[in-house]
Order: sequence, then C-alpha cells, then structure tokens
Amino acid sequence: LLPPGWEKDPALIVKAIQQEGITTAHFIPAMLNSFLDHAEIDALGGGTSLKRVFAGGEPLAPQTAARFASLLPGVTLIHGYGPTEATVDAAFYVLDSERDRDRLRIPIGKPVPGARLYVLDPNLAVQPAGVAGELYIAGGGLARGYLNRPELTEERFLADPFYPGERMYKTGDLARWLPNGNIEFLGRLDDQVKIRGYRIEPGEIEAALRSIKGVREAAVTVRTD
Repeated sequence: LLPPGWEKDPALIVKAIQQEGITTAHFIPAMLNSFLDHAEIDALGGGTSLKRVFAGGEPLAPQTAARFASLLPGVTLIHGYGPTEATVDAAFYVLDSERDRDRLRIPIGKPVPGARLYVLDPNLAVQPAGVAGELYIAGGGLARGYLNRPELTEERFLADPFYPGERMYKTGDLARWLPNGNIEFLGRLDDQVKIRGYRIEPGEIEAALRSIKGVREAAVTVRTD
C-alpha cells in the first residue's frame, strides 16, 4: 500500500512502482492520465515491472487507452465498471490496441464471475442487443442496502424477475449490449456525474446553495477545461 498522500502524486506512484517492483495497479482514468505524463518523462515503459493496470471509477476515454498502449505496450489495460453497491467491479473489459483503435467508447465488457448484468426497459423487459436501456446488476456481490435508508434501499434494490428470491440493483446508468456480448456504457439517466471517481449529485449542491441567505435559485453544471 502506498504511504498516505502518495496516491495523489503521480511522480511518487512512478517511484513506488520502480522501487517495489509493482506488477498490478488500479487508477481512476483522471489519475491514469497524470500517471502517463510522468511515465512518459521517466521512460517507465522501457523497463517497468507492471503487468496489468485496471482503470475504473469513471469512463475510460479512447484517447487515454491509445496513449497507454503507446507508452506501455507490454502492459495489459483493463477497463472496470461497477458501483459501490456491487462491491465494486461488476464488469471488465480487456483492451486490445488494434481492435479498439477506432472506438468512440471503450466498452465496460462482460460480467465478472458471480455477477449478472441486465439491460432493461422501464417495464423491466430485456432490451435486445443494440437497444439502450437501464443497467441492472445482480449476483453475490450486491450490498444489503443503504444504512438507515430503507426507502432508498427499496427504491434501488429490486426483486430480480429472472431469479426468484434474489435482488438486483438499479444503477441509473444507460447502457446497451453490443453484438459481441460486451456492454457499452452510454451515460446517466439522471444528472449524477463522476469527477475523479467520486459520485456527485448536482441537485444536492443546488439545494445547499439555495439554503444560503440571499440565494433564490441555483444551477450546477459540469465543465471540462
């Protein structure tokens, strides 16, 4: 484990990998970009101990994947997907630089062992391949619910219509099956966003702003620069 604070400094991460002979690492894509900046400077790809890198917590951009393949050609990059309620990754996709070169989106892949993924319409009917729907997660990794939040638990953890007696988690994510059996993440059904791996509800920030004396209305949006 990295010393406290090192996880926020890509130069120290590079140092730890070199000193400790690290073979496996996990990044959110935003930090992966910073890591690649320093990997490029330090020529890490020339003699790295890394064998595989997992990237998850927010969508992985094709540009980041292409840059990774260029700088670390001998290292496997795996795109992981899964919310905290599924503890944590429920799907994974192993990238191939040739196959994925022209993709507009990197798939989130197929379910991990023990997990089940459904793409359903508002009536909980299965969507055919290529048709967008809400992504649901089922299987042994599901959390029991939200602590002291029975209403939210009931809203998000539903009875699994395909496995009687089991539950599934309503993710709020829009997705579709691809013809090759992988799933593609398309965005959110609500206005929730992820910034550096953290879930943020703009509506909660707007409510806090409106509680300030003198503020009547507020709008929060995400801007990338």
